[in-house]
Amino acid sequence: MKFGVYQVSRRGGREKNEDRMGYCYTRDAGLFVLADGMGGHPEGEVAAQMALVTVASMFQREAQPVLKNPTQFLDDAVQIAHQQLLRYSQEKGLPDTPRTTIVVCAMQRGVAYWAHCGDSRLYMLRNGELMARTRDHSYSELQEALGRHAAQGSERFNRNVLFTCLGSPGKPMVDICGPIPLEAGDRILLCSDGLWSTVADTSIAQCLSARIISDAVPELVEQALRNGGARCDNVTALAVEWEGDEEQEALDSISTEGLDEDSFASTIQARGEAGAELSEAEIENSVREIQEAIRRAGKKQA
Repeated sequence: MKFGVYQVSRRGGREKNEDRMGYCYTRDAGLFVLADGMGGHPEGEVAAQMALVTVASMFQREAQPVLKNPTQFLDDAVQIAHQQLLRYSQEKGLPDTPRTTIVVCAMQRGVAYWAHCGDSRLYMLRNGELMARTRDHSYSELQEALGRHAAQGSERFNRNVLFTCLGSPGKPMVDICGPIPLEAGDRILLCSDGLWSTVADTSIAQCLSARIISDAVPELVEQALRNGGARCDNVTALAVEWEGDEEQEALDSISTEGLDEDSFASTIQARGEAGAELSEAEIENSVREIQEAIRRAGKKQA
């Protein structure tokens, strides 16, 4: 498996950067994650970091060296990250729970899967064309999808109002897509709303397709910072170019062919602001809780 990857995160005009991103991989599978801690709630940077660490811990546990059921993994990992935030809030006695959006992409055996909750986005491009984009869990995006275009002032007001995220009181909504077959040269961009809110989709697609990703990602981030002005939000972007199993590869690409079957590499810190990575017992307990909740919901519907 070969892929190129490039990532940039900038604080913008905010006091601190609450965005987090990273990736990890085994010999035959890769995982790319971006989370945007939500303002208006405590410790947004903790929420984003906890989400990354939880999903990476789950990936290290499940990818041996591939995920047996990628769609189930994505759903479980995001739900468990949500549970970790609720536990953290309870243990710390916080008046409110830290919250974050998240977008996750898994690649293995020439196909991609992705999941998201909130308004951090994923874009997929092929041969310069925008093939797919996640749909934000926001009221403005929902109105647009339903054909109910809000007034311009109301749309601006509602842009950041989400109806689901990690850390909220209710069970988060997680949209999952895949399997999507990959072709050599396909590019996938994960980004926070600090980028897409000030740079149009057409501009994102044009820049990402016209330049190598190590040039495109910094340029997109700089465009967002310029367009956002002095009060610009945090801007974070992570781009991946799939190179498949071709013999030729770019000089800065990552090849996993030399890894052992049980090897694991990661740019995601094992310990973040919120503490240690998940233990086997914590993961098992969280999985059981999710399965029990699904079983109870099935009985109620019956």
